Amino acid sequence: MKKVLFVCLGNICRSPAAEEIMRKLVEDAGLEDSFVLDSAGLIDYHEGEPADGRMRAHAARRGYRLTHLSRPIKYDDFFDFDVIVGMDDRNISKLRAMAPGLEEEQKVVRMTDYCRLKVVDHVPDPYYGGASGFENVLDILEDACAGLLDALRESR
Repeated sequence: MKKVLFVCLGNICRSPAAEEIMRKLVEDAGLEDSFVLDSAGLIDYHEGEPADGRMRAHAARRGYRLTHLSRPIKYDDFFDFDVIVGMDDRNISKLRAMAPGLEEEQKVVRMTDYCRLKVVDHVPDPYYGGASGFENVLDILEDACAGLLDALRESR
């Protein structure tokens, strides 16, 4: 069983969307029993809140239902998850700095490293932008999650 944690700043836009996109891909592949998926944020400002309404609306148009409630990353997450996926360089740097040891630090990966079609180096935060930002994030996450699933299937 592979345990994957998606992380962004507040856990209300990018990471819950990535979690749900990955969940759908895993279900479509019939691999529900092979994965545990979750998401978290680097800050606790939105703890207990659902995903941003704009992200929920854009995701719903694509058939994704974001039900995750925001939570901050915890110390134990570094031990409980096999892969910790950051959305941008700031997320990656902070996650690596938070990691309790070298083994846990090596679990931290960049979401866009798994893109197969998109040529991007990060998943931009759409929070302060308009509709096109949310659509762009979903495009990137659909591509990267498909690549991540392929990579995890190959590593079994």
